[in-house]
Amino acid sequence: MRVLVTRPEPGACRTAAKLRTFGFDPVILPLSRTRPLAVPEEAVPADAVAVAVTSANAIRHAPAMLIRRLANMPCHAVGSRTADAARTAGFLHVAEGPGDAEGLADRIGGDLAGSVLIYLCGRERFPGFEERLGAAGVQVRPVETYETIAVDYSDDAVLARTAGRPVDALLLYSAKAAEAARNLAARPALQALFAGVEIYALSERIAKAWGREESRLHVAESPVEEALLDRLRGSD
Repeated sequence: MRVLVTRPEPGACRTAAKLRTFGFDPVILPLSRTRPLAVPEEAVPADAVAVAVTSANAIRHAPAMLIRRLANMPCHAVGSRTADAARTAGFLHVAEGPGDAEGLADRIGGDLAGSVLIYLCGRERFPGFEERLGAAGVQVRPVETYETIAVDYSDDAVLARTAGRPVDALLLYSAKAAEAARNLAARPALQALFAGVEIYALSERIAKAWGREESRLHVAESPVEEALLDRLRGSD
């Protein structure tokens, strides 16, 4: 099965390596990329007691000024990769979470009730993390360090990346990528590449951004890559 991987680098290559171990033939075509946002110094309230991060990108794009201000606070990372990124950036007290954002919220919500938590995040993000912490009485203060933007390709570039051969499955990790993939699939020169493709989306929100051919649309049970690849393997 040929699987089109649309997530940005460096994650795309990691996903491709996983797919090869499962016996798939990955094709890398990042349809989105991340870029840093300006973060004003006043974005961090003086009464904050801890930091939470659910994406390594939020660490990678955070300005050095921000990391220095937060480095001594307890940092709650969603999983091992994000925890490693936090340690590398200079956080001194990093706790590794269960691997998904809502699970992290459930783990830390009770201890932080009534406190102010800095949430390093992207401009586009899943709402469940903040909603669960808010319900637990945590005052979440999002600090957006990056945004996700779509990447455009010419027809010739897509045909070169795919060797002009159809793909069997398409992995979608963001709404931006879903919209970009939908637009590519509608181009006359590329329709044959996507004619029989099965769509695998990381969340319902991303699936809605694809917005068509529901019989071939599959959604991960939880918004983490392991669940997405499990769904792909189960349909293989």
